[in-house]
Amino acid sequence: MNMRDTDTGHFPLIEVAGTAYQRGRQHGSAAPERVARSARLYRRQLMRQGLGGDRLTRLALGMRAVIQRFDSAYLDEMQGIADGAGVSLADVILINCRTEMMFCHSDLKMVCRELEDRCTGLVVLPEHAAAGRLMHAHNWDWRQECADTGIVLRIRRDGADQPDLLLFAEAGALGRHGFNGAGLSMSGNFLSSDRDYRQLADVPLALVRRKMLEAPDMGSAMKILWRTRRFCSRNLMLAHAGVDRVGQALGDAVNLECAPDEIFWQAPQHGLLVHADHWLCPVARGKLRELGLAANPDSLYRQQRVETVLQQALRRGSQKIDWACIKHVLAGDFLYAGGVLRKPDAEGRHATVATTLMDAGAGAMWIARNPCRSQAFTEYRL
Repeated sequence: MNMRDTDTGHFPLIEVAGTAYQRGRQHGSAAPERVARSARLYRRQLMRQGLGGDRLTRLALGMRAVIQRFDSAYLDEMQGIADGAGVSLADVILINCRTEMMFCHSDLKMVCRELEDRCTGLVVLPEHAAAGRLMHAHNWDWRQECADTGIVLRIRRDGADQPDLLLFAEAGALGRHGFNGAGLSMSGNFLSSDRDYRQLADVPLALVRRKMLEAPDMGSAMKILWRTRRFCSRNLMLAHAGVDRVGQALGDAVNLECAPDEIFWQAPQHGLLVHADHWLCPVARGKLRELGLAANPDSLYRQQRVETVLQQALRRGSQKIDWACIKHVLAGDFLYAGGVLRKPDAEGRHATVATTLMDAGAGAMWIARNPCRSQAFTEYRL
């Protein structure tokens, strides 16, 4: 696919290597203004909810022990980001742990819901892909300001036993979605249930996602998720692209609907996996109370529109899906502001910030920044 950079407004690529602290410092030094913008964005959001200043800093620094217990290297990396960008460690923890650190705040649910994004994700298995390799794609719907805080991280782990990573992230964050050199890819979506915000998480989910993306295969990644208790619900779409002994492309995927204390899973149907922002697993819907649709009913038709367009593509011509089809479905503006491609809302705050296409088997990622304005994609390579 020929989708080189045709838009000067692309997300910058930052390559980092070395120790955890060195990687963090390189990250922060390469994007100090973006890291500072990320921190200001979430500080302003929380100040609107009456939470700011010293109280916010204390809540952030209170997460240090939790991060240290999970993986001390992540705390080192955050300190490196802070030192490189010239911001405080509390600012970097806020960017990475903003939901979980609110556990002790009195207006917990209201504040946390202000911090949640919306997304639409999909996977096409190799047997239905025009290129014969697994396809993983994602629309990230969030604050428009994040178009100016997003970065792409290429993390080199020379000499280590972990694969290299290519990640899309907010500047200052350890990662959001992406893939690794072993062919493992992951994206995430919003979910909400009546079990949320009742118990402290073992570790912030953003760090769990990063740890999963460092895994060599799907099984190892899922073990990490199953071993951790979460603060709130979230959906994770996990896929693995590889080849067999004769070079034939292989791939599989699973969708993981995560409540704080339970995980429900879905396998691809007819070679496709699609998820928006509401619970789909029948078992989950029988055990939990869905709380997200009251605020985001558009999730229902985003789900349906993506499934319908992909299924129609499989019934036509070659019965294969190519990247042009994926771009088309993720650019769907049915019902405009609430479409698969979310146009800016009435307040001008929320929209689709990035569309990401991942071909982990080829080590390639393409991202469109502000796709509701331009469908120009930039190519990034691991």
